[in-house]
Amino acid sequence: MSYFAGIDIGSTAIKAAVVDDAGALVGTHIAPTGSSFHKNAMETFETLLARHGITRDAVKFITATGYGRKLFKEADDSISEITANAIGAWEAGKAFGGVRTIINIGGQDSKAIQIDVNGNVSNFAMNDKCAAGTGRFLDVAARNLEIDLEELGDYHFGGNGTPLTINSTCAVFAESEIIGLLAKGHGKEEIVAGIHYSIARRTVRLAKRVGIEDRVYFDGGPALNKGLVAALQDELGRELVIPQEPQTTTAFGAAMLARSQFLAEA
Repeated sequence: MSYFAGIDIGSTAIKAAVVDDAGALVGTHIAPTGSSFHKNAMETFETLLARHGITRDAVKFITATGYGRKLFKEADDSISEITANAIGAWEAGKAFGGVRTIINIGGQDSKAIQIDVNGNVSNFAMNDKCAAGTGRFLDVAARNLEIDLEELGDYHFGGNGTPLTINSTCAVFAESEIIGLLAKGHGKEEIVAGIHYSIARRTVRLAKRVGIEDRVYFDGGPALNKGLVAALQDELGRELVIPQEPQTTTAFGAAMLARSQFLAEA
């Protein structure tokens, strides 16, 4: 049996995925990027192989993606996260009847990607300024509210009133705004809901720039936040397709591309 790997080295997390020679997903692994990204990327990769009893020699091709892709010298090739994300969403979306629009929110940027009927990227838009509407934005908010990041979803549904309006889109300025709202006596629940709707409105505007087609696939770590999901669905006016492990779509896409490249060159 031959295997093919994709490694997505992001700003906050490293995601690795392995597929077999039939293109079936064998497994994934996620670990923090940390400051020693190469060491941590290798450990992430090796942990995934060990967990599934795969030897390094059995992995015939590795494709790296993400911010750190050029520095991962063990990879046979590298690819942009836009392309890897599109391939992963296209493949994973088949189980949901197919997808044509992707919303990805990562640690430091957010993206909207449109793919054509053949699964190729036809348009995309990215926002990476001031960490606006990103995982970093949510990290800052959770820290200022003194709650765990994983609790944001529960807090979203805990309020009774209208979500507050959060005007700041930059993570730095939002920090001051959140502190100010707390000082005025607003509850954490209404602030959290306001943050989610602020991100949702910004993300939907991004998606409209590329065009919203058919089902919308939402991936990246923040897709695990059920409050943000609810706000996005409300602003979009449609349900989102969310995979079971939304953080690993891009690594899966890189692994699928690794398989395709190896077979094409064989």
